[in-house]
Amino acid sequence: MIRFVLGGAVTAFTGFISSRYGTSVGGRFLGLPAVFCASATLIEKQEGRRKREAGFAGARRGRQAAALDAAGMLCFAIVFALLVQSNIPIAFSVASFAWVVSSIAAW
Repeated sequence: MIRFVLGGAVTAFTGFISSRYGTSVGGRFLGLPAVFCASATLIEKQEGRRKREAGFAGARRGRQAAALDAAGMLCFAIVFALLVQSNIPIAFSVASFAWVVSSIAAW
């Protein structure tokens, strides 16, 4: 239910951004409902369950894991936005590498 509500709210926000600033800006936010909301809640649930199965309270661990994923996605988005105008395949490759490095470093 949380994923559904959060995804709908972000989709509505993306529509607002598109109507206010144009489709070129709004299009950059289209992946957010599809990727971020679902992944953050799934990661939080999975990590929390793993900790509970080990005999610990898992809520804090789940939130931390979801936050690390969000930081990695943010690194990807920033690097990709900075490099996409020059070369899309290189921008995607470098942004993916930045995501992996930031995620590993933060973990």
